[in-house]
Amino acid sequence: MIPPLTAAVVQLSSQDDVTKNLERVRDLSLVARDQGAELIALPENFAFMGEEEKKREIAEEISGSGEIMTTLKSTAIALGTWVVAGGMPEKSEDRARPYNTSVLVSPTGEVVATYRKIHLFDVDVPGAGPLTESAATKAGSEASVTEVRGVLLGMTVCYDVRFPELFTKLALAGARVVTVPAAFTLMTGKDHWHVLLRARAIENEVFVIAAAQAGKHPRNRHTYGKSMIVDPWGDVVAQCSDGEGFAIARLDFAAQDRVRALLPCLSHRRIGV
Repeated sequence: MIPPLTAAVVQLSSQDDVTKNLERVRDLSLVARDQGAELIALPENFAFMGEEEKKREIAEEISGSGEIMTTLKSTAIALGTWVVAGGMPEKSEDRARPYNTSVLVSPTGEVVATYRKIHLFDVDVPGAGPLTESAATKAGSEASVTEVRGVLLGMTVCYDVRFPELFTKLALAGARVVTVPAAFTLMTGKDHWHVLLRARAIENEVFVIAAAQAGKHPRNRHTYGKSMIVDPWGDVVAQCSDGEGFAIARLDFAAQDRVRALLPCLSHRRIGV
């Protein structure tokens, strides 16, 4: 039997100062750890939200020793926790278009998995103006599932949540937990955030861990927040309120097994992915 895992979602209101953003990551992660978190999830753009040219300048190699990766590794080691950080700007072969990458760091500071955001947000949102992520971000192409303390974890980023086939692919690969770091717009978040996350959890009978940005950011961006953890039955078992903070929940895998036995949807699937 797989023992329960205590997870926390950290909610930030990141700005364009990388050092200050990373200080908030460390501070909130410490408090979450002290309340029992063994896995800490950070939102999309946790290290930087601002002008695209500066994002290009701060893009790092995941295997390198830049400020972002150094902080993630040192935080995981100092706290003795797993850290799911995403997305962050990762250098690509196209200098103008770094990847938007989620990184999984072990308690020993090892990068054990990465996921490059596949679905890029090219949408003209009323009240937010056109957002063309592909103009300054290179899309990834591969799904990612890896083991965290005996549990398989799948990784996604933000807009991916609107594409159920990715989540099904992760679940069929054995994922029990799927992370969704996000910076959802206020406009779309208020109507779709809860619905989409609960649907992905119910469809695939997985825990969904969704850390989000909240508040006002440079470039007139406003994000919805409401970071949450959803269980395989679709219940929201932990949620942040407004502003920065965190929410924490115990992931009970025995309860997940009961849900999957009651409704064996994954084994009943007839259409492939």
